[in-house]
Amino acid sequence: MSGPSPDILSRIEALQKKYDVMGQDLLSYLDGLLYADYLTYWDYIHVDTLLSLQNPKTSFPDEKIFIIYHQITELYFKLCLSEIEQISDRATVDGKFLLRRMERINGYFENLVRSFDIMVDGMEPEQFLKFRMSLLPASGFQSAQYRMIEICATDFIRLVSKDVREQLQGQNKSVRELFEHIYWKAGATELKSGKNTLTLEQFEGKYSEQLIALAEAYGKKNLWQIFSRLSPEEQQNEALRNAFRMLDVNVNVNWPLSHYKSAVRYLQKDPEDIKATGGTNWQKYLPPRFQKRIFYPELWSEAELAEWGKSWVTREVFGVR
Repeated sequence: MSGPSPDILSRIEALQKKYDVMGQDLLSYLDGLLYADYLTYWDYIHVDTLLSLQNPKTSFPDEKIFIIYHQITELYFKLCLSEIEQISDRATVDGKFLLRRMERINGYFENLVRSFDIMVDGMEPEQFLKFRMSLLPASGFQSAQYRMIEICATDFIRLVSKDVREQLQGQNKSVRELFEHIYWKAGATELKSGKNTLTLEQFEGKYSEQLIALAEAYGKKNLWQIFSRLSPEEQQNEALRNAFRMLDVNVNVNWPLSHYKSAVRYLQKDPEDIKATGGTNWQKYLPPRFQKRIFYPELWSEAELAEWGKSWVTREVFGVR
């Protein structure tokens, strides 16, 4: 029987050097490898745990669809944040690397937007309108990862309510001060009283400090700041500029309006619209033409900025071509 191949011996030698530096006994680690069981797919992915995380509050079958889809959404958001972290924590970022990562993030969002038909057409309206009442006051509004993506994508002033954005810009306000004017607060007010909803109070109680800390940490390393530090030549790369524009559209137009289309299907009734589970003002919060939330206005023409989000609504929601 022949001895170990040169490749195996070189790997063992490399491992010996690695563990010597750390003061570890290589033989002990090799024994561990010898006695360890082979890895299985279901253990590595934690399939049993994953499939046990759907816990409906009612007996309506379509509630499970609702839960699974939102869990998938949060995993996609985690993929986006992982890509952003790779970009932001990299010592040196060039245009080529940034473009590849931006394309990945856009790919995740495009998959989400395409799959949202599950929410629009994949549930029986009668079931949804009943089981949704058991979810009060929970709301997709409370997705912290989505807020994190917004914060990491752009300068924080871009997330301030458009009514005061211009006034506050250039005043050197702290993140904490700007946070009081964050755009999403306006969408979480009770329709009749104008007071903050319990949905907003719960969300801010759990996540405000975390989101403020994130915004402070990403003030100089959000995606726009990284783009701005590229060379003038790289900033003019059309593919890269289009990738940033596409992210702007995906996060601020396509994704919220997918929700708007679903809300119109399930919640818009005459003479009075049905309230969202969190009591949020979805008619004002979701349409981009009201919020004018734009990450990268420098990359858009004046005409495009003026028409922000309008064509999507007329085309996709109301069927006007």
